[in-house]
Amino acid sequence: MKVKIELSFPRELKDDPLICEICKKFDIILNILEASFTTEVGWALLVIEGEEADVNKALQHLKDSGVEIKETHTLS
Repeated sequence: MKVKIELSFPRELKDDPLICEICKKFDIILNILEASFTTEVGWALLVIEGEEADVNKALQHLKDSGVEIKETHTLS
C-alpha cells in the first residue's frame, strides 16, 4: 500500500521524532515530499509505503500521538 498524506504537528510535538519512530516501529518506507516547521507549528507532506496493516498502524500511531492527518490519498 502506498499513501500520500498531509500532516499537521502541534507545537508540543515539533521536537518529537515521530516520523523516525513510525519508520522503525512499523516497517514502512517514508518519503518526505515537503515540510516546514516553526516554533509554533509544523506540517509535512509525505508518501508512506508498506504493507496495508503497517501503514494503517503507523497512521493510527500518529493520530494517537496528537498529529492531525489533514488529507490521505491512496496511490497504490
